[in-house]
Amino acid sequence: MLLSMTGYGKAEYTFSDHKTIVEIRSLNSKQLDLTLKASGLFRDKEAAIRAMLTSPLERGKVDVTIYTQDLGEQSKEFAPINREAFKYYYKELVSLQTELGIPANADLVSSVMRMPEVCKSANSEIVLDDKEWELLQDAIQRALQDFVAFRTQEGASLERMFTEKLNGISTLLAEVEPYEKNRVNNIKQRLLANLDKLAEETKQAVDQNRLEAELIYYLEKLDITEEKVRLTNHIRYFFEVMNDQTTGVGKKLGFVAQEMGREINTLGSKSNQSEMQIIVVKMKDILEQIKEQVLNVL
Repeated sequence: MLLSMTGYGKAEYTFSDHKTIVEIRSLNSKQLDLTLKASGLFRDKEAAIRAMLTSPLERGKVDVTIYTQDLGEQSKEFAPINREAFKYYYKELVSLQTELGIPANADLVSSVMRMPEVCKSANSEIVLDDKEWELLQDAIQRALQDFVAFRTQEGASLERMFTEKLNGISTLLAEVEPYEKNRVNNIKQRLLANLDKLAEETKQAVDQNRLEAELIYYLEKLDITEEKVRLTNHIRYFFEVMNDQTTGVGKKLGFVAQEMGREINTLGSKSNQSEMQIIVVKMKDILEQIKEQVLNVL
């Protein structure tokens, strides 16, 4: 079973005069790169929230956002105006107006209302209610469940794609066989023709025993049987890893894809025939598509 590193999950709850939304988004990354953005109400719980998220997320570049929305004017508890702060800032601004010769009809009220602490009680503190903390933990768990479901769905799509691409490479590998047989005969005939021409020019007979030994050595160097067997084994192992019920197989699939690339490259270097080289190029194209998508596997 494959899981994608691309995922999205969301959950929310309502408490008192506000609604809180938890969103989890992720893209691929070699390690877990977790960014947590939470409103000030939950700042003291950031360490606990990270601890809840780290193990289930495992790997990927993950952005977690926790924010609140007011439910409307009817349910708001308005913060009182800090009258002492207002008076202080107002007097200071009037004094500056007089000192700098600024017209007295300037709108001081709107300026004062934007000053720090004016619209906030001097002794007010943001405290997270225990009940809301329980609701937040539940919302995080629900968002994680939604997130994992998304990853599973994307993983199934990747699995279908890998199956199609691997079958494509296997089909191309089978197409090599007829060219391989003809290639050996063609190379042998070409070498013999060149040697006969050389013998005729030099008036020297070719040592047939030495010729056979050299032909065997040369043709063995061009033999691709081992590469075909190893590539077939790598494709089979890729399927085995892909069907593994454990998570975290993305790195292993990446290693298998690299080994597949080695065998395909060797096939290309030994092909020595245009038709086979075209097949190898098609294999490489498919393998690059596999490698690109393996990066998204958890």
